[in-house]
Amino acid sequence: MFERFTTNARGVVEGAVGHAARAGSAVVTEEHLLLALLDRDGSKAAFALTSLGVTDRRAEVTAALADARRRGGMSKADVNALAGLGISVEEIVAKAEEAHGPGALSEATPRKAWPSGRPSFTRESKKVLEKSLRMAAARKHKQIGDEHMLLALTAMPGVVAEVLAEYGGTYGGVERVLFGAAA
Repeated sequence: MFERFTTNARGVVEGAVGHAARAGSAVVTEEHLLLALLDRDGSKAAFALTSLGVTDRRAEVTAALADARRRGGMSKADVNALAGLGISVEEIVAKAEEAHGPGALSEATPRKAWPSGRPSFTRESKKVLEKSLRMAAARKHKQIGDEHMLLALTAMPGVVAEVLAEYGGTYGGVERVLFGAAA
């Protein structure tokens, strides 16, 4: 599949690996893919993110991702559903951090290097890459670009899609910017 990636898409994957390594993460997540997309300049995904105003709100996007990580990866929808049952996720996070330190519900133990020497991708980040392939194929595109990766991130349920949508990067908006109203 990677042989079909454009230079920009390969750059996103490499950037995601870099973000994971700098964070001391044992795996490459969808969050790392999004951060790598936000790093790009001059690509189709960069154009879409800039057009929708997401790039200008990078600090807010990064903070929202960090907040979700602090909650153990729970989306705001999950937090609201639990609140409806009388469960305060904020209280649980505070108690866990009081007992085990800041970031207790984030990724377990940070690691400096991957045992195999190569990064591991989470099941969800692999699904993003697979969905990118399907989106490119559905549009009869011969190559997978970073625009397909961005579309896949907006289409898949979870924290990354929620954060993107909160800051203007919905699936419909990205699709309109990239492919026009008739997409």
